[in-house]
Amino acid sequence: MIQAIGLTSNPRKELPPAVDDVSFEAHSGRVTALLGTPGAGKSTALKLMLELQRGRGITYFRGRPLHRIAHPTREVGVLLGEVPGHPARTVRGHLRMLCAAAGLPARRADEVLEVMGLVSLREARLNTLSRGMDRRLGLACALLSDPHTLVLDDPADGLAVREGRWLHGIMRAHADQGGTVLFTTGDPKEAARTADRVLTLDQGRLVADQEAADFSRTRLRPRVAVRTPHAARLDALLTKEARTARRSVEIVREGGNRLSVYGSTCAEIGETAFRHSILVHQLADEIGDMGPSVRSLPPVAPPPVEEAPTEAESAHGSAQEAQRPVAETRVPADGAQAAVGGSRAVSEEPQVAAAGPRAASAASQMAAAGPRPASEEFQATAAGRAPSEGSQPAIAGPRTPAVYAPEVNSAPRAKAALRDRPAQPSEREPLPPLPPPITVRAARSPLRPLRYELRRATGVGTAYVTAAAVLVASALMAALLARIGHTPQPRLLAAWPRALPLPPAAIGAGLLGAIAFGDEFRHPALAADRGTVPRRLGLLAAKLLVAAATALLLAFLAVGCDLEVLYLVYGPELIEVPADWLSLGASWIGLVVGCAWAGVLAAGVFRSTSAGLAAVVAVPLLVVPLVQKVLEGPAVRNAVGFPMRLRELALMQWPFGGERYLEAVARVIAQPVGGALLLSLTALLGAYLLTNLRGRVR
Repeated sequence: MIQAIGLTSNPRKELPPAVDDVSFEAHSGRVTALLGTPGAGKSTALKLMLELQRGRGITYFRGRPLHRIAHPTREVGVLLGEVPGHPARTVRGHLRMLCAAAGLPARRADEVLEVMGLVSLREARLNTLSRGMDRRLGLACALLSDPHTLVLDDPADGLAVREGRWLHGIMRAHADQGGTVLFTTGDPKEAARTADRVLTLDQGRLVADQEAADFSRTRLRPRVAVRTPHAARLDALLTKEARTARRSVEIVREGGNRLSVYGSTCAEIGETAFRHSILVHQLADEIGDMGPSVRSLPPVAPPPVEEAPTEAESAHGSAQEAQRPVAETRVPADGAQAAVGGSRAVSEEPQVAAAGPRAASAASQMAAAGPRPASEEFQATAAGRAPSEGSQPAIAGPRTPAVYAPEVNSAPRAKAALRDRPAQPSEREPLPPLPPPITVRAARSPLRPLRYELRRATGVGTAYVTAAAVLVASALMAALLARIGHTPQPRLLAAWPRALPLPPAAIGAGLLGAIAFGDEFRHPALAADRGTVPRRLGLLAAKLLVAAATALLLAFLAVGCDLEVLYLVYGPELIEVPADWLSLGASWIGLVVGCAWAGVLAAGVFRSTSAGLAAVVAVPLLVVPLVQKVLEGPAVRNAVGFPMRLRELALMQWPFGGERYLEAVARVIAQPVGGALLLSLTALLGAYLLTNLRGRVR
């Protein structure tokens, strides 16, 4: 159950708030629609509920606000806009990454893919999906953790009729299993067909809270759908008769050969068509919108009005029409069928070909009597079996075509007819299956963020392309420096000229670290449940660990590639190992890992990959001169003998020559670049923790 209390968005300058004091409830086991025109505040209300936007008010999900729920994805499944994932990631890889973040087994992704009909697209990239497939994937992400509540923002927008019907069936199936479904829409007919309760927003305020039956009766109005090849002529005749009888009748051309007539009945229109010998392919009662529809068809210029046929032409046309076996029933082009009392459509009247007096009189009687159940022959045919003996058609007689006589085993027409007539509780169409429920959930593990980060980093080719570019640039730089000469051996092996602030390996490690958090804000896969990327310390630790491992691998590969290139080009004289390789190796590792961590922290604080990379480059350009100015002298000299003095103070012998390693660490820290990196990392970590703690205070 959802309880929204006093939702109010912050005002925008001189404009009123987009949502102003909205309160409502969405009960379990029911589908609730939030209806409104564009700009009414539907999406803003959902963002306020999900704490994605600042404002006043509070929303309870089964008695708890979202920020008090330990695992929001297990409680609320969200679909806002398109799937927030990296466009180069595959469908299966995206779901497996979310499974790792939620602590679900990887096979859960395959289960959801099979139910959603995405098995054939599991290796497709997210940027190649169509609108319908993207909506299916978004719904798969929402249902991945088996949540109790579904919050969907205009889920059927831009979908075909078949895709929209399937999506509405998923929503109904979730509600029938006891879940809560809240979705927004701008189409009143969609709300009436799909929802059990309709909440209407207007200019940010809740103006109506109605059951679907009451909404259909007050917000919508009945109309007669007419399909005829002589639409323009019938339009003119109905308008003329309405003026003569001084009745208010509104006729709307829906395009082509379709008319929507408001203020009349099937009987009156059928009698008019019969009197003027107009062939009618469809004559059906529908529920139309009283206001403008978002998905209304564009106006189409009517064809020229045809002249009335002569008596001979009418008789010839009647004889030809009498020889036709059936007059098929068609579903309206715009799919406009309302659901009175929930999600069921209003039945259509059988059509009549105006070919004789018996047909016209029978059509008038049927239209005056209202919708009636299908005949036994129709029910038998719809079920896929031959009609029983003795069953009579709805209208019979010489030269009179059958009102509805579909061929045996014509499944598509039978299903369409069953859908268009009033559905009884026992006759509902089978709902689409849902993913199997999760009965046993894995206990919370500290390795869960690490598994997520590994899947995130290896799911796209950005890391591989960046590493390859760094190795190539480092090898070329080392060969060029050896060609020029006058470069010390340590800088030659690291491909670090004095003109550059950092070597290619350090810049690449910083870029990969910045991407680790930058992609979270650019393609927020974890933001569906809480808006911004959750600033959990476990996620930060996982990113720092993966960034450090990546930086170490990149550092070793860069030095190895440089050595190979120097050996192949210049021989063995340039690949001698320096005597102080231990301290140099520690400095090299500390530099690369420090740059990677600086990129991670800066991107997490400033929410941008560019800001993370800028923070990495700013260390040698801005922070190092500042540190040198503060120290005013060689800081390495102060660290000489530091391990010996520490050993004398502790009155103990360092095991395994530990004073050498400690001296190497002290030298790294005492260097200007090392001190600047340490200072930058401390400042960035403090800023990250400050924003993390501030985000948790509510």
